[in-house]
Amino acid sequence: MNLYFLENEYLKITLSDLGASWLSCLVKLPNEEREVLVTTSAENWQKQTAYFGATVGRYANRIANGCYQLNGKSYQLAKNNGENSLHGGVLGADKQVWGVEFATAQAVRFQKVFADGEEGFGGEVTSYVEYRLKGNQLEVIFDAISNQDTPFCLTNHAYFNLSNEETIHQHKLQINADYYLPVAENGIPNQALKAVENTSFDFRQAKFIGQDLLKDQDQKCVKGYDHAFLLAKKSADLTACTPDAVLSVADITLELRTTKPALQLYTGNWLAGQPNKTGGSYADYAGVALEPEFFPDTPNHPEWWHFGGILKANEVYQHFIRYQFNLN
Repeated sequence: MNLYFLENEYLKITLSDLGASWLSCLVKLPNEEREVLVTTSAENWQKQTAYFGATVGRYANRIANGCYQLNGKSYQLAKNNGENSLHGGVLGADKQVWGVEFATAQAVRFQKVFADGEEGFGGEVTSYVEYRLKGNQLEVIFDAISNQDTPFCLTNHAYFNLSNEETIHQHKLQINADYYLPVAENGIPNQALKAVENTSFDFRQAKFIGQDLLKDQDQKCVKGYDHAFLLAKKSADLTACTPDAVLSVADITLELRTTKPALQLYTGNWLAGQPNKTGGSYADYAGVALEPEFFPDTPNHPEWWHFGGILKANEVYQHFIRYQFNLN
């Protein structure tokens, strides 16, 4: 594992070539530098199983029964989440050392080639992940190209805790989404998109994460929020539109913008026992992951392909996430 550091007057970022990962994010407050990622030490990195800050793929989220059909051919994937494939399989993007195309004081660009047949997926995909520091923003830019049609979705799996409290129950969250996707106990979608109105999934106005946590069966079956939301896009120019998600505590606000159509909200329902940075371990709900993505199990749902998730041969894949940290 090699470490890379980005720093300016607002943020201090630590990255790693193992999993093209975001290991640390220190926000510079007037009287302290506060770690806002739920993370662990470099020494314990390979002991954690929660994908802390990693680039996950080559298909982020779950694929049912570890299989899909595309262009008349069946593909059997590695199963690493019960009967399902999760975040690219047993040796997904998060568990591999990425090459480094360049590293400067303000940006690092990682590169990896996913081989045809790797973890069962078809197609050779050349992929890049660039982290770029700009003022109080960290941009994560994903580029890729495949030599054949294939399911493809990279995202970052950072968990946030802006206050360093034991849980994120008292974080306020707003998500610009009118619909969410219900799932079964195995995390696989089992219904069509459902309106958030009059449900515990309505984050259109900011509310405490703990306010409606575990309030209904849609949550109870997966021990909390672990669901994709369809983002309500207002403009192709992300600099001109409202944030896709806003996470806040008393003194820090995180604004997230993305080109992806969906956002997976995961409230750290199974974080208990994961190693922290001080030799101890985290509790459940210690952090919240906000993962821009395509919908889970899209390869088995052609009706969702228009949202993305199937990368066509020689088509350019480019998406980004912009994290902006504001002091309140």
